[in-house]
Amino acid sequence: MDVVARSLKEAECRLKDINDAISKGDSEIQKFYQDSVIFITGVSGFMGKLLVEKLLRACNVRKIYILIRPKEGKTIRDRLNDIKKDPGFDYLRETQPNFGDKIVSVEGDISEIRLGISDSDWGTLTEEVDTIFHLAATTNVDIPLPAATLINIRGTREILHLAKQCSKLRVFEYVSTAYCQATTDKIGVQLDEKFQPCPIPPATLIELVENVDKTRLGAIVSGLTKSWPNTYTFTKAVAEELVRSMADEIPICIVRPPIVIGTYNEPAPGWVDMSSAYGPSGSIIRSGLGIVRLFYGREDKLLCLVPGDYANNCILAGAWDCVERRKAGDKDVKIFTVSSSKSGVQLDSD
Repeated sequence: MDVVARSLKEAECRLKDINDAISKGDSEIQKFYQDSVIFITGVSGFMGKLLVEKLLRACNVRKIYILIRPKEGKTIRDRLNDIKKDPGFDYLRETQPNFGDKIVSVEGDISEIRLGISDSDWGTLTEEVDTIFHLAATTNVDIPLPAATLINIRGTREILHLAKQCSKLRVFEYVSTAYCQATTDKIGVQLDEKFQPCPIPPATLIELVENVDKTRLGAIVSGLTKSWPNTYTFTKAVAEELVRSMADEIPICIVRPPIVIGTYNEPAPGWVDMSSAYGPSGSIIRSGLGIVRLFYGREDKLLCLVPGDYANNCILAGAWDCVERRKAGDKDVKIFTVSSSKSGVQLDSD
């Protein structure tokens, strides 16, 4: 048996063991999500799809609401159908042919006030939802700060407003990035899972973006962003402060994945969707195919990569852990950093 065939066989065995364990349905996390009504943003992205698939495959949830907007001439129904047809849902199609009945699309836009959700849908969500996962964000590192602010920061504010009105809410989880504090002044610094000083109050930045013209805005905030490598990490850092300041009595946790690549085991070894094809996963694929044969880099720097299913499992476990800590009287907002190694966490600050 050659190396490739042996690796595929090993992967097949691992996945069988995982699904056999899932079929028992006796883990504490599975019990936690039993009969839950969940609202998820960012489902059109790689991690969002992974989260929906795992919840449906491993946990007997009652319903999953997903925020989705019309795009490129497609209605929200068209886009939901495209998501359900993704190869990542192949196993579900075989084992739970009607899995799509549990997914309900809600028309909206993370960059809009009240998420662009109708009053009727808003009312339904606040009456039924008990768990919220906020994954939606623009990961385009070149996007101008105003657009990044409206999506990554104001959008987070709007979904927190929704969470506070959910009468059955058990937990709100914000998915950030391990690189939100990767600033020039923190090179070589070991960061704990704690909130860091924010460069600007979130409400102030939102107000500036909403009311100040782009030329003046650039002059005002250029000094604030210079330590960050891009607007993505900067706005994620500010959004974390927004979560902290708006937490109040809501059970909240934050999960910080590093660079997410294709899956190791679930729902299929090596699975990655097209939304990730041009990022780090695409680089790995091109190297494996022999299209790219040379990368320039520094030997003294480590790159922190985590398979998508590993990060996804941490997201699911984080919400459960948050509620368990809450029961024990711990009301602090917990931050969980996902890393492939201790040294990888060090790189998160480089």
